[in-house]
Amino acid sequence: MTKVGRSYKQSDVDEQWDAIVIGSGLGGLASAALLSNMGKRVLVLERHYVIGGFTHTFKRKGYEWDVGVHYVGEVHRDRSVLGQLFNHVTDGELKWEGMGEVYDRIVFGDEAYPLRAGVQNFKDGLREQFPDAKDGAAIDEYVSAVFAASKAARSFYAEKALSGVAGFLAAPFMRRPYLAHTRKTTYEVLRGITDNTKLIGVLTGQYGDYGLPPKQSAFAMHASVAKHYFFGGNYPIGGSARFAETIAPKIEAGGGMLLTNAGVDEIVIEGGKAIGVKLEDGRVLRAELIISNAGALNTYGALLPAGERARVGFAPQLQQIEPSAAHLSLYIGLNQSAAALKLPKANYWIYPANEYDHDRNVQRFTEDEDAPFPVIYISFPGAKDPDFERRYPGKSTIEIITLAPWERFAKWDAKPWKKRGDDYEAYKAAFSQRMLEQLYAVEPQTRDAVAYHELSTPLSTKHFTAYQHGEIYGLSHDPGRFEGKFLRPRSPIPNLYLTGQDVVTAGIGAALFSGYLTVSAITGRNVVMETLNQTASA
Repeated sequence: MTKVGRSYKQSDVDEQWDAIVIGSGLGGLASAALLSNMGKRVLVLERHYVIGGFTHTFKRKGYEWDVGVHYVGEVHRDRSVLGQLFNHVTDGELKWEGMGEVYDRIVFGDEAYPLRAGVQNFKDGLREQFPDAKDGAAIDEYVSAVFAASKAARSFYAEKALSGVAGFLAAPFMRRPYLAHTRKTTYEVLRGITDNTKLIGVLTGQYGDYGLPPKQSAFAMHASVAKHYFFGGNYPIGGSARFAETIAPKIEAGGGMLLTNAGVDEIVIEGGKAIGVKLEDGRVLRAELIISNAGALNTYGALLPAGERARVGFAPQLQQIEPSAAHLSLYIGLNQSAAALKLPKANYWIYPANEYDHDRNVQRFTEDEDAPFPVIYISFPGAKDPDFERRYPGKSTIEIITLAPWERFAKWDAKPWKKRGDDYEAYKAAFSQRMLEQLYAVEPQTRDAVAYHELSTPLSTKHFTAYQHGEIYGLSHDPGRFEGKFLRPRSPIPNLYLTGQDVVTAGIGAALFSGYLTVSAITGRNVVMETLNQTASA
């Protein structure tokens, strides 16, 4: 693994830059790389000790895990927009490995439903298990609804980059088609298509990718995830650290820097404009552009000086949108290779047996921590990455994720990372064992190969990201979230811009797109179309 960036504490850092990016998630890295292409010297500041945000990896006891990248859709398709944007921002250095015919398995007890790559394969696979003609028609209608919502998204997000009179006049027409899909919950749309509760449960079996069960989530968010994977899943060859490793050289080639251990305390405002940032050590660094990849809540609710927060006036709107789900993530190291253990590439989405109502499952677990987990997601990066065996011969890794209410961990919030006490460790150990048993139920051969495991809780997420409730997807993706016109790259404060998942939505593709959207807003140019035209003529 190539080390990306350097520690702020061990670096000589200029005080003046063309642009400063707060946070090194994919949206921040993409924004910095695009501006670097345009001749800007960009400084990226990351509070964590590693660059990459939710795309970074970490090592422990001779193993390596990704923390947020488990599969990516569409990048392998010929001339796909997402594939072209990734090729552009990484100079073609980021390579992908396909996951094969089956990318997800939706499991309810003894019933397993494989999701197959390719729209027709997806439909045919489901029809095998839902052979009734009525269900077949519902599957067709569902796929059509997903594509309709995804198509309407294009103008909705393009509007976010506009400003001035043109933007004001165009906004209602560009937003309206997509809002027709955001204002209905996923369940409302599915229930209008079919009354088969099992089919609804299976079709919504990927809800963990955005953290809200069907009766709470906006259908448009569900559609973006479902459509993203219709053509299969892919994994970055070399692991998810390759995102930062392939983007950072562009930033550094333009005279920029990427610094870790560089927490930002405040965005500095002078004369009503953003002119720099104050670091946690009190030092002020200045730039003509400030781009926050720290999330809307952190940016408008914490990083702005108190007086500016009041002047911007977004507090009431932000308070109306809940934070997204918090989670537990169990990182597992095995002392045999993925090939030796015959680990699959496809992910598991595991639900309580015969319980196809995801909302009820979530509610039950929220009220009773001893209730069955509402969802268990299992990913096998050691099997997905063809380079893993070269880097870690004779080893493999697995990650297990489930939802977890922040409130269950809040009492340890004030205690420092890694020093939260024996009661906290015991609490974690109990959850870890329960999660391991879920793995052994579907892949029993792993039981004797587990050599190490470590549980991350919502407190870990808060510690490294500053998300106050350990949320992993920024703001919640319920219908109300999409009404917020203020969730856009351009802030009311001159020279201050936002990027990242709150500007678009959750997901790797959305994070990358947010960088292009932010730079489009800064420059007044359609950077996406410029890039696609450039690659078409290359």
